[in-house]
Amino acid sequence: MDAMSGLVRKTLPNYLSGLPIPNTFGGWFRLGFKDWLSLIPPTAVVGGLVYMSYLAFCPEARPKPSTKVNKKIRLSEGKVVDMVDIEDIAEKAAYCRCWKSNNWPYCDGSHGAHNKECQDNLGPVVISRKKN
Repeated sequence: MDAMSGLVRKTLPNYLSGLPIPNTFGGWFRLGFKDWLSLIPPTAVVGGLVYMSYLAFCPEARPKPSTKVNKKIRLSEGKVVDMVDIEDIAEKAAYCRCWKSNNWPYCDGSHGAHNKECQDNLGPVVISRKKN
């Protein structure tokens, strides 16, 4: 905790007081190359804080997910319907519910990337034979 208080009380004020910030508008035009280079880090920090605040307090600035779920499976059809006979299923089969499988209608685990990106919890429908 002493390191943090030392940073806030001594190091940061000394760093900021050493920055070449002119007193007049015309003073900006008299700054040298090294002066401009020394202004880049604090400007980047302030810009980053402003951008993060903008994203936090302006939800309309965040990218909106597409409302369309199916983006690649038989798009020319009005409704995608698959029929599978129970007799064709081995002991167990996993069917895709996220529309991202490259092995449609079977699940290939593509929902994992979707879940990570969207904080979703999609998973397959697993159908298994009942054992007597």
